[in-house]
Amino acid sequence: MLSAHGHLVRSAGDGFGALREVTRAPLDAVVLDLGLPDLDGADALRMIRGISQVPVLVATARDDETEIIKLLDAGADDYLVKPFSGGQLVARLNAVLRRSAAAAPAAAAAGPATDPGGLLTVGGLAIDPRGRSAHLDGVELRLTRREFDLLAYLARHVDQVVPKSRLLAEVWREPYVDDQTIDVHLSALRRKLGERGSLPRYLRTVRGVGIKMVTPR
Repeated sequence: MLSAHGHLVRSAGDGFGALREVTRAPLDAVVLDLGLPDLDGADALRMIRGISQVPVLVATARDDETEIIKLLDAGADDYLVKPFSGGQLVARLNAVLRRSAAAAPAAAAAGPATDPGGLLTVGGLAIDPRGRSAHLDGVELRLTRREFDLLAYLARHVDQVVPKSRLLAEVWREPYVDDQTIDVHLSALRRKLGERGSLPRYLRTVRGVGIKMVTPR
């Protein structure tokens, strides 16, 4: 299916074979099935992240939110829960590739917000779009690419309620995403910001409307 849509595909039958492919030549993206014969797929993901920042789309039968958050934390850029259609795979992969291609120029082109150097500051949260880094009270946050994009977008629209439909259109930019995907990423962000949905500091859910980033009081 991917070849039919113009992608040059290399396949590997196990985790170590995949690692060899990643080190052999630059790749545009990796589609990683977690059901590997020699390694746990999550371990393979961490190994890939140890040697490359290539975008990784995970294919998994695990639909538990906790497991999905662990995968995103480990470095997955997106995920597909089995079973899925070939069309969904193509669309998700193309979206991951678009975001990867746009990330560097988008970060470089990001205009200033509350700081002449382009730093976004909300309370104790400092986000550098150009350097693609974020710090909370001086401590660097370890964010996935998607988590960073979501956090930076909300920071640019601080004190505004952002509908999920707008996040889908401007952060995800792909058709095959539902609200649960956003909820999973928001849950991961809240945990890394040291908050819970019931005790929000930065991220507040306006029920039935969207998400708002606020300055903690």
